[in-house]
Amino acid sequence: MTEKTPEVTPAEAQEIEVVGHYVKVVLADEVLEIVPPGAWRQSWQRKLKAGDMDEFLEDVLSPDSYELYLDLDPTNDDIGEMLNTAGEVAGESVGKSSGPRPSSRSTRKR
Repeated sequence: MTEKTPEVTPAEAQEIEVVGHYVKVVLADEVLEIVPPGAWRQSWQRKLKAGDMDEFLEDVLSPDSYELYLDLDPTNDDIGEMLNTAGEVAGESVGKSSGPRPSSRSTRKR
């Protein structure tokens, strides 16, 4: 069961990024510290996209939280929920992009 952490304002989220602090999230009833999603490096994102969760989480979790993550051995659903919560807490979205919106102008047919 996860408990909801209070959301922060966009200004507070930017301050968290600049200072380099972690936000707190719950994973398998344990509190972990994670870098806010807006501060994730592109190299970290590539590890996530490649499915290398251990390497990715080693980059984004605090050292103590990473060790706890290894001990917990969570499910993929638990990890997904934790990452989404990190985005919510930091005032950012971590979910998939809906992609570009179609143009409101019609295309001329030939």
